[in-house]
Amino acid sequence: MDVFEALYTTRAMRRVKPDPIPVEVQERILDAAVRAPSAGNSQGWRFLLVDDTEVKSQLGPLYRDALGRLFEGHYKPMRERAEATGDTATLNVLRSARHLADNFESYPLLMFAFTRNDPGGGSIYPSVWSAQLAARAFGVGSALTSVLGLFHGAETMRILGVPEGKGWQVACMVTFGYPTGRWGVAPRRPAHEVAYRNRWGDPVGFEIPEPLWTP
Repeated sequence: MDVFEALYTTRAMRRVKPDPIPVEVQERILDAAVRAPSAGNSQGWRFLLVDDTEVKSQLGPLYRDALGRLFEGHYKPMRERAEATGDTATLNVLRSARHLADNFESYPLLMFAFTRNDPGGGSIYPSVWSAQLAARAFGVGSALTSVLGLFHGAETMRILGVPEGKGWQVACMVTFGYPTGRWGVAPRRPAHEVAYRNRWGDPVGFEIPEPLWTP
């Protein structure tokens, strides 16, 4: 797959089939993840794959509770504003997020990423993104979420058997599955509207009204 096709079409895919992900694809996903750069080449990461029904059944209620807290907290003003104005784009995103929570146990593969001594995530998130790009190359959709670590980090680590007192923290979880929908370039604000040159607010020097890569 062309690198730009992967970059332009790898977006959150939360509506997926329950079909299992072949082990050889899982191998490629993890091998790509550990090739990512990390601060000082410390490689201070651990990855844990979950496909066991019992483990997912323990995590599912925690995830739904975490998302509920997010929706009634940080997301509440955005949700209420979207409902009042009929902002379909935002409402679709929120529905998609709820779909993940409602169908948590049906995702065929989850990947938890753990880190330590990486408070900003500068080492762990490049590796996670590499995993998601590798999955895209095999037609596997993914979605990154961090709410379990935010609201139920200790319980999640207990369920997953993470050693205590070693400094490990849940950075995020990624769902993987074969999408029920189509791949495509997600609509985004053009780069020239969110980028500057030399000083904040100064024009970047070019405009990109349409994506520079198309199918």
